[in-house]
Amino acid sequence: MEYTFTTENFESEVMQSEVPVLVDFYAQWCNPCKMMAPILEELAEQYDGKIKIGKCDIDEEDGLARKYRVMNIPNMKIFVKGEVAGTVVGAVEKEELEEEIQKVL
Repeated sequence: MEYTFTTENFESEVMQSEVPVLVDFYAQWCNPCKMMAPILEELAEQYDGKIKIGKCDIDEEDGLARKYRVMNIPNMKIFVKGEVAGTVVGAVEKEELEEEIQKVL
């Protein structure tokens, strides 16, 4: 995936982004997260230029995970102009995630 969000770049890459941003809060050890990775890759290609899709490792960035109340993973939050505009929790079908993306485009 093109983007990796960290505490250092979250403000500039997510909060100040001109386009909506989907942040995949995940962990290396999480099997459902691994199942979502190819779907997110596909969507990143499909919506290139319209939405920024990237990931945030909750083990490395626990401050961000706490701030956005990530209790279960995978947890995909869509940010629009610095606000959470949608959340999808758990491994879901591509179509379900696409519906959430469509809402903000």
